[in-house]
Amino acid sequence: LEIAHKADAVVLDKTGTITEGKPAVMQIVSHEETEEQLLRIAASCEQASEHPLGRAIVEEARGRGLGLLKAEEFQSVTGQGIEAVIGSGTYYIGNRKLCESLGISPGPYREAAEEIAAKGQTPMFVIRRMGSPEDGGKEEAVPVGIISVADPVKETSRDAIARMKELGIQVYMLTGDNRLTAEYIGGKVGVDEVVAEVLPQDKANVVERLQKEGRCVMMVGDGINDAPALVQADVGVAIGSGSDIAIDSGDMVLMKSDLNDVYKAIRLSNATIRNIKQNLFWAFFYNSCGIPLAAGALYAINGTLLNPVFAGLAMSLSSVTVVGNALRLRRLRL
Repeated sequence: LEIAHKADAVVLDKTGTITEGKPAVMQIVSHEETEEQLLRIAASCEQASEHPLGRAIVEEARGRGLGLLKAEEFQSVTGQGIEAVIGSGTYYIGNRKLCESLGISPGPYREAAEEIAAKGQTPMFVIRRMGSPEDGGKEEAVPVGIISVADPVKETSRDAIARMKELGIQVYMLTGDNRLTAEYIGGKVGVDEVVAEVLPQDKANVVERLQKEGRCVMMVGDGINDAPALVQADVGVAIGSGSDIAIDSGDMVLMKSDLNDVYKAIRLSNATIRNIKQNLFWAFFYNSCGIPLAAGALYAINGTLLNPVFAGLAMSLSSVTVVGNALRLRRLRL
């Protein structure tokens, strides 16, 4: 509360902070497989994933009643996607960066991916390489489809961001999504700047860069990968429904998953500091008048001495005045 009123830059993580954090499969595109076949393969690979996008794919497959296969040698590729072996094939599921790291082109799915991203959805490439790593897996990896996943924006996000901007605060959105998807979401909620395609380990670097520019930064996030950025920020704000490590890393914890509470926290900080300054002023003013009287200033003028009872009452009144002024915060409308 002592620092939050100084914040002039608020960095918001996208997933689970601006959005609901409950993504769902919106579209499946494949020229090689049927929708059900591609979804079944992808969901089988994602069974061991903890990422919200991976869980969305698994839930969609189970909702359609598709039986999942057993995936072997599952591996998460930070900031890119996952790798898993099913039968005689190795499958990779992830974003454009995963394609680049594998050295392959999206090929016939490039245009579809751009159209999906332009609608604010996240395209997940499904890539297949026949042959497991154990037997060489030498065949070229090729994309066999795209599964688009969308995470709806919270109803309160746009209004909350607008209210923060009214306080003169610059609002940034931080996400690992591709630029087109991020720009769509950022424009929809009205942030000042979008920082896209950020790897989890680089989020703290973005906060540090703003601090080096002289900004007082408030970071708001809910995920495990937000924890370093929450610690780096001048004020770290964790969403109450987020991960335990994010809650432990935050200076403030919001009890509801509502960005309006970030605005309210800043307003409360402003009001608290203003109240403290008022109390300090009146306490000094009161004592500046009371101490000379207690020392006998009136005696030198007209011979009057104050009864100690009045001194006790005056001291109590000072405390009551300060506490009473502080209690006015309970009536503050945020």
